[in-house]
Amino acid sequence: MTTNPRINMIIARAENGVIGMDGGMPWHLPADLKRFKKLTMGGAMIMGRKTFESLPGRLPGRRHIVLTRGSYWKADGADVVHDVESALALAGEDPVWVIGGAEIFKLFLPHAHRIELTELAISPDGDTSLPDPREEAGWSVTATAEHPSEEGRPAYRFVTLERD
Repeated sequence: MTTNPRINMIIARAENGVIGMDGGMPWHLPADLKRFKKLTMGGAMIMGRKTFESLPGRLPGRRHIVLTRGSYWKADGADVVHDVESALALAGEDPVWVIGGAEIFKLFLPHAHRIELTELAISPDGDTSLPDPREEAGWSVTATAEHPSEEGRPAYRFVTLERD
């Protein structure tokens, strides 16, 4: 593994583990999108092809590194890699943010130092899920912020998990 800045993950997850439905998220939570932008700005975002294709477009102020098995896949605004080591090497000294999907989270979880987790107090239908990352040993909760339900949106909690 290359020497690299600390690896951060940013995950939005429902109570039932759902993180996606039909290539998107089965909720709309503006506060989570604002937090995502603030945290990832200026960094290198590592994602899978499906996550890249689900974005509304290229997100300004961030590098888009797409990890895919597709040897011929390419897209404007995406730096394509085919393994974890290449993704980290390409990120260089930029802050690294792993943003999904489920397969990419699983690949990077053993290397991650911090997870910024949004836990939604709902159990929607979904076709993509992820186990609670705290099930893996070594994580400590270092910050939480509770947010009540409002304007028809579910209650949610921002949780920061860290390990050495």
